[in-house]
Amino acid sequence: MRIYEYGKENPECILLIHPSLVTWDYFEKVVPLLEKQYHLLIPAIPGYDLKDDSQFFSVELTASQLAEDLRQKGIREVKAIYGCSMGGSIVLRMAADGKLKAQNYIMDGGITPYQLPWIWTRFIALRDFGMMALGKLGGEKVIVKAFSSTKYSAEDIKYVAHIFRHCTYKTLWNTFDSCNNFQMPKKTMRFTGKVYYWCAEKERKARDWDLKYMRKFVPDTVFKGFAGMDHGDMALFYPDRMAQELLDL
Repeated sequence: MRIYEYGKENPECILLIHPSLVTWDYFEKVVPLLEKQYHLLIPAIPGYDLKDDSQFFSVELTASQLAEDLRQKGIREVKAIYGCSMGGSIVLRMAADGKLKAQNYIMDGGITPYQLPWIWTRFIALRDFGMMALGKLGGEKVIVKAFSSTKYSAEDIKYVAHIFRHCTYKTLWNTFDSCNNFQMPKKTMRFTGKVYYWCAEKERKARDWDLKYMRKFVPDTVFKGFAGMDHGDMALFYPDRMAQELLDL
């Protein structure tokens, strides 16, 4: 897995894991705000690395591979692991695996496993995959309709369309199927590091199941809401706020 590094001279590390349908440069506005204080580690998740033809297979495999790649670099503990959406799923799985220790685990709108009968998870996976397949086939016109926020510029839409063109149908299917159904212990979990769940105000309803999951299975979770924001907005539109939140840990 390709891992981009900034601020290597700093002793404390922060791992930043991007959502689906973007790549590692999702954090480009955050890097300059943190690289003087932390050693930043930013992986290009397989399937979303524009420099190769890798596939995304599962949250479990990505979490394990990422921890192993960092251990090979001599990194066994970090200040924080932050992940948004799909990245939040990977954070949760990494916390459960315990292969890479973190003082803080941060899920920003992170997706948790559905607690539903198997047949219902198939219907949901098909629905989500169908939406993504339409985005891949329809290009920018379809994406403009899907991303209704007026904050997204024409350049932003072209960027997402480029990612869609790069991703294979297998990567798109595996992403949504795995994020919704990745394996976790079906018992109360407590980790040595602190667990945070960040939820943007405008995504509160959409994250209802995820919030319930965290309350049930990770009861020590610290919840924090962010007014005026929507899913995935933090790194893109509020990098100063994100940097300050990480500096305050």
